[in-house]
Amino acid sequence: MNEKRIDVLGVGFDNFTMEEAVDEGVRLMNEPGAHYVVTPNPEIVEICREDADARGAVNSADLVIPDGIGVIYGAKILGTPLKQKLPGIEFAERLMEKMAQEKKTLYLLGAKPGIAEQAAEKLRETYPGLTIAGTHDGYFQKDETVVADIRASMADVVFVCLGAPKQEKWMAHNGTATGAHLLLGLGGSLDVFAGVVQRAPEIFSKTGMEWFYRLLKQPSRIGRMMKLPLFLVHVVGKKGKTDAARS
Repeated sequence: MNEKRIDVLGVGFDNFTMEEAVDEGVRLMNEPGAHYVVTPNPEIVEICREDADARGAVNSADLVIPDGIGVIYGAKILGTPLKQKLPGIEFAERLMEKMAQEKKTLYLLGAKPGIAEQAAEKLRETYPGLTIAGTHDGYFQKDETVVADIRASMADVVFVCLGAPKQEKWMAHNGTATGAHLLLGLGGSLDVFAGVVQRAPEIFSKTGMEWFYRLLKQPSRIGRMMKLPLFLVHVVGKKGKTDAARS
């Protein structure tokens, strides 16, 4: 783990504002070689606690940003506050603005068949100058086929929307082979870009209650949402052990 990162239950987060994070993303996008960005929320942190491969993939990323108010609360409780919550989808939107200005190309990977194509159409309209080099749904059997398609597309950036921890492991394993300079793990963001899923209203975002809005819209997420209180229990437990060791 990068020593400059802030450790939250074994996951290291880069302590950036949104502007700083986007600048870093642009820098990585223009550097030789392959780089990848992950956007852990409390659910992903909890996955990393149980899955060493997932933890390794997340902590090996070139940029780790806190997607979720729970991570912000957790870091604050631990006495190592992060500057701000950085939702992955907002980071991606800001990055695409820069990409459009620089005439960069983007490949969309993930979601159900047809969703990536719908997202591509809307993103072309929203970001004139941004070229969608290719798309592929998330229902594939062999990585090699997708990797070859991305490499052939010569995309500068890939949005990898396969869900956690699959997307983090996929980027860690396949990033270099794609030929892209930057890969970004974005969970269900393609559904939002395609217009088939709506983001939470601003009032929910500002109050850190996006998770509650998603739960109202998709009650089946209750099992996943239970990881948030579990995460906070683990944070408080770690805080207690740290305080006891210091006394």
